[in-house]
Amino acid sequence: MFFFDSVVRVRAGTKTDRGGNTSPDWSPGAVDRLTVSELNIQPASQTESTDPTRTAVVTGWRVQSAPGTAPDIRAVDRIEWRGMTLEPDGEVAEWSDPLDGSTHHIEFVMKRATG
Repeated sequence: MFFFDSVVRVRAGTKTDRGGNTSPDWSPGAVDRLTVSELNIQPASQTESTDPTRTAVVTGWRVQSAPGTAPDIRAVDRIEWRGMTLEPDGEVAEWSDPLDGSTHHIEFVMKRATG
């Protein structure tokens, strides 16, 4: 009933440099995209800081999945929502069902920094 929002989870591929080290590859052909629905997204925070050269604004939204769902979203992913690209702020929390211990839902905060 309250879980009508959807996002696109964007996960980086990997690339290997000449030294054999792997790093995230955010190029369009390397990323994995997954539409995640049955979410409730609500405003969570907004902070603003200024200095002589810019005004920085960080806005956050709390995301909760519907009961019985555990979408594949990680702290290292990016989230596309309403024309914005956002990042999870911290780890994605899995909440356990108190009756059987299975995952009841997930929650995380996503943020956008501008300025």
